[in-house]
Amino acid sequence: MSDDHDEDGYRGEATVRTGEQEFTVAVELRGHFQPIDGYYRWYGRIAAHEALSAALGGKKADAVLTTPEGEANCQLSDPDPWDRYRVMGTSTPPFHVPKTLEEIEGELPV
Repeated sequence: MSDDHDEDGYRGEATVRTGEQEFTVAVELRGHFQPIDGYYRWYGRIAAHEALSAALGGKKADAVLTTPEGEANCQLSDPDPWDRYRVMGTSTPPFHVPKTLEEIEGELPV
């Protein structure tokens, strides 16, 4: 995660389930609250994964992403040139987001 405290995130192992298939993948996720529409938007990339790519065939798909911190519905978009699928979701993300002032202040450098 970056030092930018305007964004939250998660980097690590996750499970992505699409249809009846489930894959263990590496992800890098970020998110932020969008004050204009009042939604929390989260997004990121799934590291290249041969079996996931074979199953999706380069197409978009609805999925469920699970991390040790949570689970959320998401959409997988077309893969980039390095075969990494983009993942995006709205509302509660599959990672912890600070919700109290104490949590936020605890993350800021002294």
